[in-house]
Amino acid sequence: QVQLVESGGGLVQPGGSLRLSCAASVSIFSIYTMGWYRQAPGKQRELVATLTSGSNTNYANSVKGRFTISRDNAKNTVYLQMNSLKPEDTAVYYCNAKRAVVATVYDYWGQGTQVTVSS
Repeated sequence: QVQLVESGGGLVQPGGSLRLSCAASVSIFSIYTMGWYRQAPGKQRELVATLTSGSNTNYANSVKGRFTISRDNAKNTVYLQMNSLKPEDTAVYYCNAKRAVVATVYDYWGQGTQVTVSS
């Protein structure tokens, strides 16, 4: 069982920055794809960014050039650096760890952290 704990959310003004952290209970980055997702009120959860075990990254078009996903293997922690924040970035942000082995998908989620972008 993998536990993921997010932190770093909060209230920030438009144009500001935040860094989210996701601490994993065990060392999994070598075999799991890590991701950040978000869910705004009344909307479906959407992909923000992913980081594979091979260090390949993928970003939603809406955050490209503004957000950066990274990890610290020694700390079992994944980060999401968010710059130039916009009101439309307001959402609950969730950390995800996913791995597919043959026909079995291992899929773990954190509890979420609220990000509010407002003046």
